[in-house]
Amino acid sequence: MINWLKVRTQYILPKHLLSRLVGKLAAAEAGAVTQFCIKSFIKAFNINMQEAKYENAIDFKTFNDFFTRELKEGIRPIVEGDEKLCHAVDGTVSQYGDIIGDKIFQAKGHDYSLTTLLGGKPELAECFKGGKFATVYLAPSDYHRIHMPVDGTLTDSLHVPGDLFSVNPLTAENVPGLFARNERVVTIFDTPVGKVALVLVGATIVASIETVWGIDNLPNMGKYVQHWKHNNDNITLKKGEEMGRFKLGSTIVLCFEPNKVEFEELSAGSVTRLGELMANKLNN
Repeated sequence: MINWLKVRTQYILPKHLLSRLVGKLAAAEAGAVTQFCIKSFIKAFNINMQEAKYENAIDFKTFNDFFTRELKEGIRPIVEGDEKLCHAVDGTVSQYGDIIGDKIFQAKGHDYSLTTLLGGKPELAECFKGGKFATVYLAPSDYHRIHMPVDGTLTDSLHVPGDLFSVNPLTAENVPGLFARNERVVTIFDTPVGKVALVLVGATIVASIETVWGIDNLPNMGKYVQHWKHNNDNITLKKGEEMGRFKLGSTIVLCFEPNKVEFEELSAGSVTRLGELMANKLNN
């Protein structure tokens, strides 16, 4: 009954308004109030600040600065080898497996449309049908920068407006089409393993999703899908380089073309660490 109420309440909450309000608070330089919030968050979620470049709450002017904190140099070594793909984030595997036609598995009893996930663009989705996907949830305690799993050159990016449901496991099990209905940023890269889609999914009180090439301030980007082509922009990122960040927690969805990669010992519920081996390139 309690879980049912938690899910049903999300349908009536003013999620966008709440997210904008939290975003303003998280961006405020509020001195002692900010320091109190950061210290309380560290304690509540048992965050290991010894991994952070700056370890003390006083080092951060805003809550966002703390939440998107850098890690110490070398704390997440990137797996070597052109044939090896690394995990893009610290998080927990929600689901993974085969893309069946246009369907991606979400949770027991639920799947969703690949095409809808990629902004309703059939021309982007077609190459991933029959391929592989992995969905990784970033909890509030996790490191919230997203890095490249493989070398890649950006060809497309999209902002897709939508809902802002929570993306925790309870909601994933109970809200149909969750990741294809929440607001999100879709990125498509040309890589040594073919096209790779890296989708950054927004959620309740996610104040912003940013990319290193300029997408910013997600909740204020309008009501219609925006699609940018980057074929002439020469935006190329190496494996392990940062490509974006979440201001408050969320989820990523990775999609691969058929017969391009084989996942390395993934399982639902397994913990991921940035830079560790995620998949191997198949030799076709």
